[in-house]
Amino acid sequence: MLMVIFPLIFLIPLCFMTNYWFIQSVIFIVTFMFMFLYPYYYCWGGLSYIFGCDYMSFGLIMLSLWICVLMILASESVFRMNYFGNLFSSMIIILLLLLVCTFSSMSFFTFYLFFESSLIPTLFLILGWGYQPERLQAGIYLLFYTLLASLPLLVGIMYLYDSNNLIFFLMESTGELISFFFYMSMILAFLVKMPMFSVHLWLPKAHVEAPVSGSMILAGILLKLGGYGLLRVYNLLIKIGCKMNFVWVSISVVGGTLVSLVCMRQTDLKSLIAYSSVAHMGIVIGGLMTLTYWGYCGSYTLMIAHGLCSSGLFCLANITYERLGSRSLMINKGLLNFMPSMSLWWFLLSSCNMAAPPSINLLGEISLLNSMVGWSFLLMLMLILLSFFSAAYTLYMFSYSQHGQIYSGLYSCSLGYAREYLLLFLHWLPLNLLIVKGDIMTLWL
Repeated sequence: MLMVIFPLIFLIPLCFMTNYWFIQSVIFIVTFMFMFLYPYYYCWGGLSYIFGCDYMSFGLIMLSLWICVLMILASESVFRMNYFGNLFSSMIIILLLLLVCTFSSMSFFTFYLFFESSLIPTLFLILGWGYQPERLQAGIYLLFYTLLASLPLLVGIMYLYDSNNLIFFLMESTGELISFFFYMSMILAFLVKMPMFSVHLWLPKAHVEAPVSGSMILAGILLKLGGYGLLRVYNLLIKIGCKMNFVWVSISVVGGTLVSLVCMRQTDLKSLIAYSSVAHMGIVIGGLMTLTYWGYCGSYTLMIAHGLCSSGLFCLANITYERLGSRSLMINKGLLNFMPSMSLWWFLLSSCNMAAPPSINLLGEISLLNSMVGWSFLLMLMLILLSFFSAAYTLYMFSYSQHGQIYSGLYSCSLGYAREYLLLFLHWLPLNLLIVKGDIMTLWL
């Protein structure tokens, strides 16, 4: 793992010395180097000090590297306007470094340490490069929601160490120490981070106020930290989880349906995509909490699929925002006339968002629906509504933005830059290419 961590550490001072695009090229090279470290055997590899990598870690570290490269590609306006570009790229690299450390940690304590640390650069990205003055309030929401829920997790980890003398993922076992309070303290932080319905209010605020890079990293990686933590922690809590998890499954499935209805009446493009993230993560929590094989593998697949898809949609929203100066669907109409070439990308990413084949969203959703219906037949009704409204709000977003009368009285046409098409292509390609090797995503357990 040090092969990835060291180049990133040495890139931080380099941000203040070299070109913005050089940094991106180096991260690309690190990404391709890491790609060849794929663990073909079912155990931990790439071990070094407190870091290691297994299937779960590999996919999410790969996603982190990929999204961070695309963040730099999407934030060209920071470089063009000379808006503290060096500081901006150093923030992205610090965040990437912390994420790689989080996903490759082998003990609960170091995982907690980096899990919390990743909040700081995200906060700086929102406060430093956000768009509206409300970004301060959004940053405070983000900080308080996540920090308040994470403190019990630290207490839980200390209690685990005190009673078992073990905080390593490899050696965790379900002892008799499990109580209701321990169970709650271990999963609460991850449920807020996901975010589960009813503790999700920080997410739309943070997304709307964040710059495009902040939205990409929030949707692409930071929501996945919660899922990853739950996947790791449930090895410990499997006994009590079988008794208690019906509460979380119910909240997340019903909440996902309600959030889908909330999506149907959003007029802000970014807000709509942010709420759709909450709905998708609701399905992930539901499947994961069933503690079945299908649920585990499906939640992991959908996390990676959602990371690429949601990030791509935020890029599209930003591309139109840069042209029209607004994110309102009242003004962003008739984009089919204004940016005809972009409409193809709107269509492709919207279809992935509603889990159309051949995207891996479909693979993940099929596994999750299977696991939840197998767990309880009563969930069928809510899952039907959830799937239907998921398609409905995506069609609403696509049709409202692409059709209708354009706000401008002029006949104008704005084609995208090659950079923007490359950015969208790099989101879309892995999203649809991974279906060819679906066994990587679904047979890792």
